Amino acid sequence: MAEIIQLREIQAARERTRRRLDEHRSLERALTLVRRSLAATAERLEDAPAAEQEELLDRIEKLTAVIRYGMRLLAQAPNPGCRGVAGGSIDICKNAAHFFLILGRDADNQIGLP
Repeated sequence: MAEIIQLREIQAARERTRRRLDEHRSLERALTLVRRSLAATAERLEDAPAAEQEELLDRIEKLTAVIRYGMRLLAQAPNPGCRGVAGGSIDICKNAAHFFLILGRDADNQIGLP
């Protein structure tokens, strides 16, 4: 019986590690997209008429804030290969969900991805 419980604990630990790795990769991909959007917006700013510049600068500020937030999440994320990290992936998962909510909302408002 003890061996069955131990096997289940090992399987659960592997699943947690896989989820953390997936979360980390998703955050990295999202940050890459937001950085590309920031670069594209900055390029548009160069040739934009004065009437559009304020909106583009506002978009740049918001994208920069989203990038900072995503970078903080990645810095907080435990090493995906670690086991039993205090603070665990529950907090990171909640923050990552919030990050993607912000990213999605901004994209819907055409603030995020061009």
